[in-house]
Amino acid sequence: MAFKTSKEIIASLIEASIQKSKLPVSKILVLGFLAGVYIAFGAILAMKVGGGVPTIKQENGGLSSFLFGAVFPVGLMFVIIAGAELFTGNTAILVPAWFQKKITSKDVFKNLLLSYVTNFIGSVFVAYFFAYLTNIFANSPWLETTMGIAEAKVSQSFFVLFLKATACNWLVCLAVWLATASDNISGKILGIWFPIMAFVAIGFEHSVANMFFIPLGIFYGADISWATFFVDNLLPVTLGNILGGMFFVGLVYTYIHKD
Repeated sequence: MAFKTSKEIIASLIEASIQKSKLPVSKILVLGFLAGVYIAFGAILAMKVGGGVPTIKQENGGLSSFLFGAVFPVGLMFVIIAGAELFTGNTAILVPAWFQKKITSKDVFKNLLLSYVTNFIGSVFVAYFFAYLTNIFANSPWLETTMGIAEAKVSQSFFVLFLKATACNWLVCLAVWLATASDNISGKILGIWFPIMAFVAIGFEHSVANMFFIPLGIFYGADISWATFFVDNLLPVTLGNILGGMFFVGLVYTYIHKD
């Protein structure tokens, strides 16, 4: 068969989770940092392409959103194919093995906590050194795009952000599922591209991506404090991402295929 069945995906993810549980802390820290970097690279590309067409945005907002979303998936391609520990994907990946008691709750908590912290460090690292100090967004129209994205992300209600984040990670984790189904690189790329393009073009909220977008806006002078970033965006988005990945993908498919 050219691809794994849904049940075979679960078996593959259980084995991957067992291997994740055996990783020493030092390797989780490095792989988590890399995941933050990779997602930030995708975000830089999306802003450079999608944020550089103000005329198209004014005349055809849907096309502008599609351009933004069309190139962003490169970040998750790096994570899945090259290998890294991404908090959002791991909220679902670890569930089947945990549910079947192949790994412990401590294993899950350790991975999610360490990957979350190091995803943040990696994302902010790229935002500061490669997107701010390089001045690649210092001129119009990218400066306006940078500021506008950051300010829009902290101006929505807790509930709206929570819902957008839930839907976002539902799609992100489905991308992981589809990538796992394929045993070849082209299949993994296609499996990743469609769901990730969709969540970005729609405008859903991804906690690790926001660890890049909002700090970058702060570095460029947006009227946003770090406290505002953490409370008014990162908190509801993180909680929504956990629900979307852990329940709607991880637990649902584990339940469907339990023996």
